[in-house]
Amino acid sequence: MLEVAPPVTVSMRTRDGVRLDADVYRPAGAAPFPVLLMRQPYGRKIASTVVYAHPSWYAAHGYIVAIQDVRGAGTSEGVFKLFESERVDGADALAWAASLEGGNGRIGMYGFSYQAATQLLALAGTLDTGGPKPAALCPAMMGWDVFSDWAYEGGAFCLYGGMLWALQMGAERARLAGDKAAYTAMLAAAKGLSLYEARMAWPSALQRYGRHTHYADWINNPTAGGYWDRIAPKAALAARTGDVPMLHVGGWFDKMLDGTLGAYGSMSGSRALQRLVIGPWAHIPWGRRTGIVDFGAAASSPIDAEQVAWFDHFLKDRDNGIERAPPVRLFDVGTKAWCDLANWPQPQQQAWHIASSGLAATRSEDGTLSREASAQPSLDTLVHDPWRPVPSLGGHDGQPPGPQDRGALDGRTDVSCYTSAPLAAPLLLAGRVSAEIHVDADAVSHDLCAVLSLVTPDGRAITLTQGYLRVVDVGAPGPRTVAMRAMCATIPAGAALRLSLQAASFPAFSVNPGTGAGAAEARFFDCRVITLTLHGGGTRASRLMLPVEVP
Repeated sequence: MLEVAPPVTVSMRTRDGVRLDADVYRPAGAAPFPVLLMRQPYGRKIASTVVYAHPSWYAAHGYIVAIQDVRGAGTSEGVFKLFESERVDGADALAWAASLEGGNGRIGMYGFSYQAATQLLALAGTLDTGGPKPAALCPAMMGWDVFSDWAYEGGAFCLYGGMLWALQMGAERARLAGDKAAYTAMLAAAKGLSLYEARMAWPSALQRYGRHTHYADWINNPTAGGYWDRIAPKAALAARTGDVPMLHVGGWFDKMLDGTLGAYGSMSGSRALQRLVIGPWAHIPWGRRTGIVDFGAAASSPIDAEQVAWFDHFLKDRDNGIERAPPVRLFDVGTKAWCDLANWPQPQQQAWHIASSGLAATRSEDGTLSREASAQPSLDTLVHDPWRPVPSLGGHDGQPPGPQDRGALDGRTDVSCYTSAPLAAPLLLAGRVSAEIHVDADAVSHDLCAVLSLVTPDGRAITLTQGYLRVVDVGAPGPRTVAMRAMCATIPAGAALRLSLQAASFPAFSVNPGTGAGAAEARFFDCRVITLTLHGGGTRASRLMLPVEVP
């Protein structure tokens, strides 16, 4: 490890003359060194240390590390517009980083969430302009398609996360603008989230001080395309990979897991190496414990070491085995161990069918989940009451996230449960999960949440994965497909599987009023009770599709 000098602020000018500031950490020793660049909107002193080692740690491994405030953030000049300047500014920042004193012209980028998107957008900018490309990237937990990976899921607005982040970003913009009233109001709203105002997804603080936030853009654009294509790495890099080595990092309980998998899948056509690592983590932090489960020391984040090895290979030409290692590394949340694979798992989907005596919503023991579809139809009725919507718990969107015991939640009469017999042998589930549910409703729109849990012999129901769908065209034929998050879990013998179906998950998602009104206009005053009829067996056999790995 090298000694590292205190950081020095170094500035650059974008092509339109805006000054961007960065803290630059330099190691002692004989230059030149490769440069690691992170571009972020929270104030550069934070430097994503909520999940990563401090920049000085990376510098001690022989890198010049530059942590830059994006336009309109920290002490950088300009007006901050969520993601909209990162493509061009990112290309300019790469050119600047390539010319840093003591650098060797080889640039790597790292960062998670917003800082992951800045990497891919900067790459798009260099492909647009012909500027210097990064030599390696490490995007973690990112919104590849910001609309469907971040702001909305299954057509429903991600209320809790979207509102909280907008308040955080807005408060920071207000602070930089010297608007104390706006800062104070948004800080108070964020720390005591207001979820029950007249416009249920648009609290007064975000209406009054919306000029400091992106919230209006998100809530007023409930369909893909248009605005979203201006800010999404997916649109910026459509049909282009740049042939840059990328280490993609995700978490099974991260709200942006689909974005990580989308970016990895889209870059799989690259001529450069792509590696995927998914741990048992939520968005923050990346420790050994997520939710109620301690996954052991192996789950404590290996990502700092993985990133240094990645950069050592591609920026320093070290033969450290990166090219020979299996490209996919997944944490099995059942065995609590890592497994290395040659490819992303895509096993044959195995159907598990639901059935009941009609009391699956009344008694959590009534509904069954089995490999055989029943020839006899069954009907279960769920009544969604907007006064007491089913609360969010665990998974990628509940608070707290991660595995949680939802046994008590499954006892509610607005949750319909279908449980398998205890497994006779271990079952490995690895890949994407979905639920195909035949459902009727007495409203023009309704929501459907599907949760897969592991039921322990002592009766706990531990969250494995889940998905959410807002149904608008209620008259369309066929089942409603709820895309659930991908997973990797060995289910032990003696445990059972449970599919729980419900019509809300609040406040993770805005309550569906049942009137057809979108999240921007919906009011609690107009919400109506919605009755759902779930079908099992017969000609309308609902089923859970599981990625079963056969030995």
